[in-house]
Amino acid sequence: MESSENGPESAHSHLPPDPELRVKALEEILVRKGLVDPAALDAIIDMYQNRVGPRNGARVVARAWSDPDFRNALLADASDAIAGMGYAGRQGEHVTAVENTRDTHNIVVCTLCSCYPWPLLGIPPGWYKSDEYRARAVREPRKVLAEFGVTLPKDKAVRVWDSTAEMRYIVIPERPPGSTGLDQEALAELVTRDSMIGTGLPMEPQR
Repeated sequence: MESSENGPESAHSHLPPDPELRVKALEEILVRKGLVDPAALDAIIDMYQNRVGPRNGARVVARAWSDPDFRNALLADASDAIAGMGYAGRQGEHVTAVENTRDTHNIVVCTLCSCYPWPLLGIPPGWYKSDEYRARAVREPRKVLAEFGVTLPKDKAVRVWDSTAEMRYIVIPERPPGSTGLDQEALAELVTRDSMIGTGLPMEPQR
């Protein structure tokens, strides 16, 4: 079928082969044609990346902090425990929970692409998908953590988990001091997206 120079087939033919670049190119085309407001698009992405998205994971962590039986079930079979909370779904079928302790800190990376537990953490942040993070998190995790503001004692082990299409990970951060007596809803407010990747720590409750 013949298409005009400005038709949709022409626009499609000029898109780059890489999926992420294709999305960016499509976004630029839609913005240029006035079909999408970039500010509104940024607001939607921010909502799902930083506010709505990670809330499911935060509720899982909060329950693990306050319910020992659920914590044990989560560490034994995270996929089943999470599904029991209604958070199963595409990109979240096979999940393992790894727990930070006084002796060990966990950090998650995907060295091959950007495998990520979407139903729990929302949209993966740009840095998680970057070549630099994917390479350096494995090679020099302590330096990477320090750049995120997480400085660990020298005697604390760091374990790096490589997420794949077959297995994704969620970090259960250490419960922050001063949070005794808080209910699960209040505890969930302390859990950040980065703390469930391992590149951050949960917030401490305001006094």
